[in-house]
Amino acid sequence: MTATSVPFDQAKFEAGLGRLLSDVGAVFTAVSVLTGDKLGLYKELAKSEGLTSGELAQRTQTHERYVREWLANQAAAGYLTYDPQTRRFTLPPEYVPLLADDSSEVNMCGLFAMGQPLFADEPTITQAFTTGRGVGWHEHDSRLYGCTDRIFRNGYAAHLVRDWLPALTGVDAKLRTGARVADVGCGHGSSTILMAQAYPMSKFVGYDYHDASIEAANEAARKAGIADRVRFEVASARALPDKNFDLICCFDCIHDMGDPVGVLTHLRTALKQNGTLMMVEPYAGDALEENLTPVGRVFYAASTMLCTPASLAQEVGLALGAQAGERRTREVAQQAGFSGFRRAAETPFNLVYEAIP
Repeated sequence: MTATSVPFDQAKFEAGLGRLLSDVGAVFTAVSVLTGDKLGLYKELAKSEGLTSGELAQRTQTHERYVREWLANQAAAGYLTYDPQTRRFTLPPEYVPLLADDSSEVNMCGLFAMGQPLFADEPTITQAFTTGRGVGWHEHDSRLYGCTDRIFRNGYAAHLVRDWLPALTGVDAKLRTGARVADVGCGHGSSTILMAQAYPMSKFVGYDYHDASIEAANEAARKAGIADRVRFEVASARALPDKNFDLICCFDCIHDMGDPVGVLTHLRTALKQNGTLMMVEPYAGDALEENLTPVGRVFYAASTMLCTPASLAQEVGLALGAQAGERRTREVAQQAGFSGFRRAAETPFNLVYEAIP
């Protein structure tokens, strides 16, 4: 450092050290969260008012010494409380929806699990930084696709049928009497299946270019007993094999598209004249500084490793990113020829847009 450099602030250094240590601890603890999730340790703790390591090990048929160390880590992380008098560990009720309830839209276990494919893909993404080449969705570690479905499906289950579809102009009524619906970028099909279950008079088709996801989606539809009303096909968002849809849905995928203007232009032509396009995108403000939040931190990290590389791997490579915001999304829709665009609904994690031809 030279004499004209910014002076060293010891207090800021110590605060930064504390923050980074906390982040390193979170990374290391994430591995333990996966163990607790897979072995049902959180769920067993949620059933009790406190357990010793021996009691938890007995109830989960695991080894006490491993469980004891796991519990200590979880208590140090602040996820569990510990009573030194009884040597019992407790999962506070406020943490049950975060770690022990598989139906909760704020269950964090899927996000922790996402660390596995992200770390596995790090060498590929780091190399892409030096070349500028994209990394397609299909090129990632295979664990990514199940993690993605788990992260999103509970939020869709909580809001899609109850809040988002009724917020669209006239769409709920169409679905109740019988509509044709396309779910573009459907992944494992959770969103498509939720809609098909809620609206038995309507027909649904999910499209995704990733063949393994389509295979998983068709199997999920068979298990749900609705394969007669919903099907899944491998198709590019720019080349749907059908048209005349009353509703086209795009769940958390438009920002991943290389050419979102081209995709939305094609989707507009696939809609009926009075049809509706629903786009669900990550919650974001229009300015970077609006997104410097805990949620923005997660979305920017995912965008760096997944969304931006996916877009750069495709034609045009616009790379909107997961924090594009409403203004930029509106511009893309208008460039694609949609005459109407509005924010129809929102959650702390999503923005729901309605676009009409």
